[in-house]
Amino acid sequence: MRKNKDADGPAAGEDLIFTAAGPTAHQSEPGDRAGLGTRLAAILAVGAVSLLFVMILAAALPALIQPGPGSPLDWVWQPYQGHFGILPMCLGSLALAGFALIIGWPLALGLCCWLLTEEARAARPLVKLTGTLIRFMTTIPTVVYGFAAVFLLTPLVRTALGGTGMCLLSAGIMLTLLILPTMVLVLEAGLGPRLERLCPWGQALGFSRLDLLRFFVLPKARRNLTAAAVLGFGRAVGDTLIPLMLAGNATQVPGGLTESLRTLTAHMALVTANEVGGAAYNSLFVAGLILLLVNGGVSLALRRLETDARRGKEMRSC
Repeated sequence: MRKNKDADGPAAGEDLIFTAAGPTAHQSEPGDRAGLGTRLAAILAVGAVSLLFVMILAAALPALIQPGPGSPLDWVWQPYQGHFGILPMCLGSLALAGFALIIGWPLALGLCCWLLTEEARAARPLVKLTGTLIRFMTTIPTVVYGFAAVFLLTPLVRTALGGTGMCLLSAGIMLTLLILPTMVLVLEAGLGPRLERLCPWGQALGFSRLDLLRFFVLPKARRNLTAAAVLGFGRAVGDTLIPLMLAGNATQVPGGLTESLRTLTAHMALVTANEVGGAAYNSLFVAGLILLLVNGGVSLALRRLETDARRGKEMRSC
């Protein structure tokens, strides 16, 4: 004897929906459950970041409103004399990240263009090897870069330019190597598909891959170029170990490539290892707030570029 399906209740994956005619079974869509999970994950992520920002801001406010020479918004860091200024470290972070970006971004663009346009059959193994090496560089821990530079790079800088070798130049060179693979991969992901779409008709008209990239792809790739620069800058500002190991950690504004400096990230690592409580320790929350704002600005800039790119595609499709 066959049982009534309605008497057995809804089957697995069905929900009861109450209507004017009584409860009916409704099949739940997998997309609805996936969308709910995505929204919950987004809410948790936004809540965690907001809570982190509020906690750091609450801890930094007492130090920010402190008047006099003990304020962290000062140019002198001499904790034994009551000076806790972190502005030299802010400029040190900007100088080091700017140096790495100025050197690394053109190198990344040139390397990406070569990887995308090299057509010689004899050079194909070298192109594949270079691409593999770039991807491998993204997996190398930062401490390995710093450790290698201490024994290989700083003696060369010391011999050629004098000083200790622990300076803006040494840290900037290694930081350039650190952010270079990231920028190359971002540029390759943005420029490569466009070039491949243009290749069939472009080569039929007699254009080489380099001509297509130079005259058709690059002029329309402003967002990709900017995104690579912004992402590389954020990566450089947030790094800790390379400035800590190679920059010299002098609390001063660098006046040249051979002078030492200290970044915000290295400053936080050094002070945290030696201080617990007190004005010097509290100034670290101001440094953390500044870094959080910088990284938030980088994320917002990337989001804006992504939104503009999507809007441009929608307008072209219309």
